[in-house]
Amino acid sequence: MFAGIGGTCLGFEQAGARIVWANEMDKNACITYRHMHNGAPYLMEGDISEIDKTIIPRLDILIAGFPCQAFSIAGYRRGFNDDRGNVFFQILEVLEAQLQVYGELPKALMLENVKNLRTHDKGNTFNVIKESLEAYGYHVDSEVLNSMDYGDVPQNRERIYIVAFLDEDELIRFRWPDPEEPTVGLNDIIDRDNHLDERFYYDETSQYYNMLRESMVSHETVYQLRRVYVRENRSNVCPTLTANMGTGGHNVPLILDFENNIRKLTPEECLRLQGFPETYTFPEEMANSHKYKQAGNSVTVPVIQRIAENILNVLEINEEVDGEEEGELIPQHTN
Repeated sequence: MFAGIGGTCLGFEQAGARIVWANEMDKNACITYRHMHNGAPYLMEGDISEIDKTIIPRLDILIAGFPCQAFSIAGYRRGFNDDRGNVFFQILEVLEAQLQVYGELPKALMLENVKNLRTHDKGNTFNVIKESLEAYGYHVDSEVLNSMDYGDVPQNRERIYIVAFLDEDELIRFRWPDPEEPTVGLNDIIDRDNHLDERFYYDETSQYYNMLRESMVSHETVYQLRRVYVRENRSNVCPTLTANMGTGGHNVPLILDFENNIRKLTPEECLRLQGFPETYTFPEEMANSHKYKQAGNSVTVPVIQRIAENILNVLEINEEVDGEEEGELIPQHTN
């Protein structure tokens, strides 16, 4: 649910799962999803609140990165008073439909959101989510993980991940990933050697140029333009990529190349900073503003993959299905 361009789906696929259904309402994100996932015939485009949930296939795992702006410190933090926050209850409607149509619930859930979900409204928002899942018989745990520590990507991105299992013993056996020593640096992803398309560069015609030229001195880090000041990331990683970084002066990640030119990160570099493999690209006809939004709204794929691997190991989803030959590792249905 809320599949975006399919970063969460990709992480689960890399872990060995098979996606049988996905939903996204943003038409441009759907174009990119299909481009990245071989046409994705299972992708259902449209508002989840208007979709007949009884036609969704039986799911072993339901995954959802429901919209985070309602809970983010970068937004208004209105929570369930925001329509984007209310979509959490669509997850419960999918669970109800699974129960009615198939007589059983998904064995496990994995939800993702901004870390402030846990403390929003003094913890009441998170408690509603936890208690709602527990009412369906799930046993729930959560953890805040930073992409630069758990995904080996040089991006400072803290997100809360919620896992839920119907079987309490399975939750007990589940383990969150351990932190990893980083092996990928910014300059392994960012091209500071070559001059790229001129539209990514700042020059004297920009109202921000003098401020940027004075502030940006390092070729090892990423800077962030915050309208009235420039922030340097002193950990030499990229600040959290956001959906609005392609819409103006706010939150734009900038770098100084080896010829001391100032430019924005490209959308493709943003994808790499989210852990997408180099073979995953945007459609050529997609506008850069949409590309930046889609990258910022996405997830860090390697973090998802590590969580997914541990979920699949607990569920022992490795038996033959659909008449496949015995002994071949084929996962059962998952979303």
